[in-house]
Amino acid sequence: MLEITLKHTMTFQDIKEEGREEATVALIIRQLTKRFGEVPAQMRASISSLPLPVLEELSEALLNFTSLADLQPWLEARLRVAQRPERLHNTDIAQSND
Repeated sequence: MLEITLKHTMTFQDIKEEGREEATVALIIRQLTKRFGEVPAQMRASISSLPLPVLEELSEALLNFTSLADLQPWLEARLRVAQRPERLHNTDIAQSND
């Protein structure tokens, strides 16, 4: 008989991953706030939209920031890269319908 435990279900794994993302976002925002003061809502939203691997990258990159002004171009570059595959996919779909 096949035994499936809760830890092996996709739902559990998804919830676990989401929890890690939320905790990482909270930690990054706390670190930025401690170092530079209040983080604007737009920056918070941008940080919250990042996937876990990019959040982990940001947790290291922020150590080199000298102000919140350094965060903005870093975020813009990562958000552009994150959006690029979706646009390519949509273009591929449009071309395949022709």
